[in-house]
Amino acid sequence: MLGVTETVWRTDTGRQRRENEDSAYVRAPLFVVADGMGGAQAGEVASRMAVETFERGLPESGSPESRLAELVRDANQRIYDRSRVDRGRAGMGTTLTAAYLTDGQLAIAHVGDSRAYLLRDGRLLRLTQDHSLVDELVRQGKLTEAQAAEHPQRSIITRALGPEPEVEVDTFTYPLRPGDVLLLCSDGLTSMVSEERMAETILTAPGLEQAADRLIDEANEAGGRDNITVVLCRFGEVDKEGSGDQPTIVAGAPASPAGDGGPAASGRSALALATAPATAPGRLAPRPERPAAPAAGRPRRPRRLAKPLAALIALVVVLFLVGGGGYLASRQLYFIGTNNQGIVTIYRGFPYDLPAGIHLYETYLESGVPAVLVPADRRGQFFDNQLRSQEDALNLVRQLELGRISQ
Repeated sequence: MLGVTETVWRTDTGRQRRENEDSAYVRAPLFVVADGMGGAQAGEVASRMAVETFERGLPESGSPESRLAELVRDANQRIYDRSRVDRGRAGMGTTLTAAYLTDGQLAIAHVGDSRAYLLRDGRLLRLTQDHSLVDELVRQGKLTEAQAAEHPQRSIITRALGPEPEVEVDTFTYPLRPGDVLLLCSDGLTSMVSEERMAETILTAPGLEQAADRLIDEANEAGGRDNITVVLCRFGEVDKEGSGDQPTIVAGAPASPAGDGGPAASGRSALALATAPATAPGRLAPRPERPAAPAAGRPRRPRRLAKPLAALIALVVVLFLVGGGGYLASRQLYFIGTNNQGIVTIYRGFPYDLPAGIHLYETYLESGVPAVLVPADRRGQFFDNQLRSQEDALNLVRQLELGRISQ
């Protein structure tokens, strides 16, 4: 039967951090990596709470995927509740990627931008998709992989455990073969070392222990901007009697000394997941994370006309739109605001709400950028309800997506 024949894990603070906010749980057939965020050791608390949730093992009923997801949701609730009662931990969160071996298959549960890879036949296959701003823009075709690697907001993640009472968990199952090697890692590795180089390092190392050490070393040699955690395990045929849990247990990976003792780098940030009420474009209630997003204020929403004049103005506007090409003119006018999820959005039409829920605009294009990432000194340019040409609106939002408008 297929089982785990070799397992190793390593963690390192990196060269630009004082503390290690990564944690891991390694006990075959269950493997977990979590990368915390929040500052003032809150990230370390969040990641430890996440992996500690897995110590009790998976629930007894349900598919492997559903059992993993249940534990992830439990961890999310624990972290969220703790952040609500402990003001020093407010806004803390963590990524989490978990893998569980069962019946020759690997069940995966994933939130955030830590990753799971499978090395097979000399190729490193990425099993997870990052829940990050730049990855979403890449999937939308708005950024290339090369642009994403240099994007100033590449550390912004769009999904994490802790910021909200509920979390969406990606789950899937992947069939295994003897000789496959699983790699779980935090973004301290993937942001520093290319996938091609990671594959080469594992393939050329005498064993997994040497491979893990070399991966850590290469991430540090490339700059070591973040904490680095690596979990490697090899799958192969094992006797049924020897297929039980392995004795390696880690509940909250220990922090190793900082490489250079330098200042802590600005950490990663979970986007504000609290959404605005379902009203007109432009309302946003951001939850600041680490690093603190620019003070968002409230993006200017389309103007609601005063009630005493509303009926008269509405009549005039309708007559204008119906007659003399006014409607066609409105189709050539655009303005920028935010949608109900706080995402920068281009609208076509006039920035006005009339009584009875009548809008003189329609959504033209949703960007991939939350309004909290618009610098404070540029917010007026985006949210002043200024009427623009299509080209002007598209160019301005495109510059924001490419990271050319930043603090």
